[in-house]
Amino acid sequence: MRAFRLAYDGQGYRGFQRQPDVPTIEGELFDALSALDLLAEGASKPAGYAAAGRTDKGVSALAQTVAFECPDWLGPRALNAELPSSVRAWVSAEVSPGFHATHDAMAREYTYHLHAPDVETERAREVLDALSGTHDFYDLTPDDRNTTRTLETDVEEDGRYLRLRFRAGGFSRQLVRRLVALIAGVASGELPFSRVERVLSAEPLDGPAGIGPSSPAPLVLTSVTYPGVEFEIDEEAATSARDVFEARRVEHETRARVAGTIGSRIR
Repeated sequence: MRAFRLAYDGQGYRGFQRQPDVPTIEGELFDALSALDLLAEGASKPAGYAAAGRTDKGVSALAQTVAFECPDWLGPRALNAELPSSVRAWVSAEVSPGFHATHDAMAREYTYHLHAPDVETERAREVLDALSGTHDFYDLTPDDRNTTRTLETDVEEDGRYLRLRFRAGGFSRQLVRRLVALIAGVASGELPFSRVERVLSAEPLDGPAGIGPSSPAPLVLTSVTYPGVEFEIDEEAATSARDVFEARRVEHETRARVAGTIGSRIR
């Protein structure tokens, strides 16, 4: 049994979980394992398979974790040989036969890069402080059960962006993106601070009073913690992954400069 960390650019994918006829991260992984002849005849996934979480359409990851039964020779480099460049394995660990990548995760951390020229950092921090701790986040997820979470938060200024970090044992669907929408709304002055208390109250928020999810593109699954599991970095795979994502960064930055040039010259 072996666990792998996957880093991926979620743009262009319809989320992590495999779906028919659309590109997904899990679909790419299973295709790679099939190409390596590591799926049993008639099997759709490897034995013992589980993943740390199911990121939404457009969400990226640094440390998505998957685990499954595989031969000793399968390491990050061998897996990357069949994966597209947008999905890279870079560390792995031997785990016990009963290991489950979903249920054994002690904590997950998401980071949201909020473009925030009009957001007051201290106001955002006040909202984050109010949202931290144990709450029922029923009004910030489409889920209708198991919505109570103990949340740790942090915010850091990064130029015109705020890096918002959220850490919990697990996250309900869309919870982080709706938290960000609430934080941005209050910190920009579009919503009163009282909306935070209202969202955390027992009474459901419906219709236009509800908080919708923010864009998925700035969201990254940055950490998944497993007690007692020691991941070993594959330096060659990690170097390759850094090169791939640096090239993608330059590509996106260049596109942004082109868009900025066009927009600034429209009169």
